[in-house]
Amino acid sequence: MIVRTLDEIIGTEQDVRAETGAWASRRLLLKKDAMGFSFHDTTIFAGTETLIWYKNHLEAVYCVGGEGELEVIETGEIFKISDGTMYALNNHEKHHLRAFSDMRLICVFNPPLTGKEVHDKDGVYPIVD
Repeated sequence: MIVRTLDEIIGTEQDVRAETGAWASRRLLLKKDAMGFSFHDTTIFAGTETLIWYKNHLEAVYCVGGEGELEVIETGEIFKISDGTMYALNNHEKHHLRAFSDMRLICVFNPPLTGKEVHDKDGVYPIVD
């Protein structure tokens, strides 16, 4: 059994922050945990916009606080994100994620992240072994 608290993760190498200051991802479960997915508690900071394109991963996200929006680049569709909203990037949608207030998101990735990943210039997390 694996039991971890957010307090145990904050300030460690599993507390990954964007160089831009747009987000902080607290990575609670990683590939090394052999669960088949990774599990993250992520904050997207108010007033930021992040380009994201998980072309190598599937992601499901559940918002548990804050408000923002997701804009799908290909279609121009805009989805409001707030407490109680779930979205799943089942087709590797390239998108902009904008936070109007600090948004707290619970995220699951498949394949699981190793913990070192950050977005490249295209918003992609690479596959890391």
